[in-house]
Amino acid sequence: MAVRWRYRIASVAGTSALTALAVWIANLSAVQTAFNQVPYVGRPAPAVLANGDLVGAISTALVFVLAAMWPVFKPRPRRILDTILLTHKRVLLAMIGLAALGYFNYTYRLPRSTLLLMTALLVAALPAWTVAIRRRPSLQSRAAIIGDDPDAMEDLLGSTDVPVLGYVSPPSSYVADEERAVGAPAMSDGGAVTHRLDELPNLGGLSRLDEVFVKHDIDTALLAFSETDRAEFFGTLSECYEHGVTAQVHRNYADTVLTEGIAGGDIVEIDLEPWDWQDHVAKRTFDVVFALSALVVLSPLLFVIAVAIKLDSRGPVLYAQERTAEFGDTFTVYKFRSMVTDAESETGAKLSEEDQGGVDPRVTRVGRVLRKTHLDEVPQLWAILVGDMSVVGPRPERPELDGEIEDAVEDWRRRWFVRPGLTGLAQINNATGHEPDEKLRYDIAYIRQQSFWFDLKIVIRQLWMVAVDATEVLRN
Repeated sequence: MAVRWRYRIASVAGTSALTALAVWIANLSAVQTAFNQVPYVGRPAPAVLANGDLVGAISTALVFVLAAMWPVFKPRPRRILDTILLTHKRVLLAMIGLAALGYFNYTYRLPRSTLLLMTALLVAALPAWTVAIRRRPSLQSRAAIIGDDPDAMEDLLGSTDVPVLGYVSPPSSYVADEERAVGAPAMSDGGAVTHRLDELPNLGGLSRLDEVFVKHDIDTALLAFSETDRAEFFGTLSECYEHGVTAQVHRNYADTVLTEGIAGGDIVEIDLEPWDWQDHVAKRTFDVVFALSALVVLSPLLFVIAVAIKLDSRGPVLYAQERTAEFGDTFTVYKFRSMVTDAESETGAKLSEEDQGGVDPRVTRVGRVLRKTHLDEVPQLWAILVGDMSVVGPRPERPELDGEIEDAVEDWRRRWFVRPGLTGLAQINNATGHEPDEKLRYDIAYIRQQSFWFDLKIVIRQLWMVAVDATEVLRN
């Protein structure tokens, strides 16, 4: 623990000192005057800040740089080139934030010349510092097997070339010798039944995984969980990421949503690089702004829709339904009612649209318009606002339908690795729950590629499709 905290303290302190020094140097009158002679980019200069303004500018720069550099402060083993590229990326991100701040009437924003000079200094100084204190990849790995599936643990132990110091498992998941409840036995030279795991010490339980990593200086975690969509599995991944520990699984137990590749060998590495916290903040901010703005802009239309539904048929305006959330939990989603009340219990509930000449008799007149224009989905913006859903993600299904699809599509639960969305890659490609295999392929592709900009492209595509559908309804 001491080594990791020393790295954190050193990286934060060094970044802070170098940032403050860079702003101070960039603010020197001689430096500003010299920069003024540079063609094109050197004007306007000089722009020398007074003492009070300089302190405010340094404080502002520290906030942006430290926030952007946060992933670099994690004590992960990195190669020199990876360290330099990551630091450069983070410095540029901080500079973009500081430049954007210049558009606001903020008292302590940095002058353009100071910002450019500071960027040049940090691009040179910060990588040198992070390389100097970086945690180097170990030449000799130290591994621990972590999980609750003794069979998978045995397979990992027999397949890995990394020295294994012991195993970590929940209570009663593994019992040594003749008391062991499950697991694959092996025969010793003398013919007696033995288990290779019996030769390893139990390093502790999952609740103390962070202590195990630190105490034994573990750099490789071999995961052997029977279920990869539960809290224990994701908690272990989180600890591995936090401590810079490489996570691996056996090919037979690999979940390809999380693995970086499956080429070569029986052991595959899990991709532990989640979104940076800035990306999570950007995504959540976009969700809130999008949902709130849409609800405000559409509020007059929502009132008209509610009145139309009440006039068209008897029953409530909104229809509530349970849907599957992230990691298999459930939440309540609301939609504008587009069918007659208790449609699922009606005599014609099982009649398809084809059986009725392409028209489902349960759908009301207003409901047909709402469905064609996707306006029946608007109340789901509330689920986005409270955090049950995101604007973009795998479309949530009803729990009972999820259960039916799981029986037919083995890897269906892989969709649960991210928060469900109002729209997604499957929706803009017209893949529905009636084609679960195709829908799953699109959802997994989204999980692998997800980013804020990818979300934005999907939203733009979906809005265009909604506009096209609305135009067709108006023409008819």
